[in-house]
Amino acid sequence: MAKRTLNILTIFLLWSSIMATGPNQLHAQKTDQINWLNFEQLEDSLKVNPKKVFVYFNADWCTYCHKMDRNVFEDPTIIERFNKDYYVVKMNIESEDTIIFGNTEFKNKNANKRMSVHEIPLMMASRKGKPFSLPAMVVLNENFEATARYFQYLDAQQMLEILEN
Repeated sequence: MAKRTLNILTIFLLWSSIMATGPNQLHAQKTDQINWLNFEQLEDSLKVNPKKVFVYFNADWCTYCHKMDRNVFEDPTIIERFNKDYYVVKMNIESEDTIIFGNTEFKNKNANKRMSVHEIPLMMASRKGKPFSLPAMVVLNENFEATARYFQYLDAQQMLEILEN
């Protein structure tokens, strides 16, 4: 009888601890990091609730992209601002995924080559007469019109200034 009571007590305590910490941990995950979207999720979100969009293009080999991931995109103030006011898309430029966005199919036509660039970043973050460079960021208004483009490392303060405009 004592063993059964101990088992029931153990199960109850385990269940109680899960119920007590589970929802808080889930909420913390949502507020402690940026709610990154992909382009398919973005399209669905824009249909339901239009708002500003921030697109961040990166690559595994990009040193400044990794620095931004650590120093900027983990900053609590920036996380809060992004999650409140923007849809935020993060895309690796070397992605081999075929992406359907706005009834158009986008691919990485050079996926089999080293340091290839997908069609979406080429379309959204290219500059006339200059090579494609990273990190690349595009800010769009609620109508999905580009209002600003950045092609350099931005620190947390610079990013906050951009997000406040």
